[in-house]
Amino acid sequence: MNTPPLARIAVGVVVERRAATSPWIEHVWRPVGVLAGVPETEPWTSLPGAAGADTFYAGAAEIELHRSETTNYRDNLASGQASLWVVLRPTGGDPPFTVVTVTADPAEGEAFTETATDLVESVPMPEPIADAVAAFVAEHHVERAFEKRKRDRADPEALGRRRGEETR
Repeated sequence: MNTPPLARIAVGVVVERRAATSPWIEHVWRPVGVLAGVPETEPWTSLPGAAGADTFYAGAAEIELHRSETTNYRDNLASGQASLWVVLRPTGGDPPFTVVTVTADPAEGEAFTETATDLVESVPMPEPIADAVAAFVAEHHVERAFEKRKRDRADPEALGRRRGEETR
């Protein structure tokens, strides 16, 4: 976004590592949740998780809310399963990923998949974050009517004539 955000929501990102069933990789990583607020925990601290998986607090991020994207936020909230898109970038070292961003805008989340190098997953939006996004939409959304443009009508007299020809 070129314009500065009007609001920011601090969040923490939780990721999971599971053993892979592939002969080419050992583990599969994926974001599994976003915490409302940032915990007083160091990034990449191990957390209790599901059986067969290692869960980690990957780090902090900020959800940036822009006035121009309120339609996308509103549609996300109205979808029945509001989501956040978490973007992680491989580091090639330890820790294995860095948190790039978390967004409530589905279009922005999809745009991050175009590089094919980032790990992008949607996770359920926690209720306190959904409430904050809904309040932002209520305050800043402006409904814009769709206006279909009309094409210029072709001049039937000009059709089929070549330059320099006179009409009879």
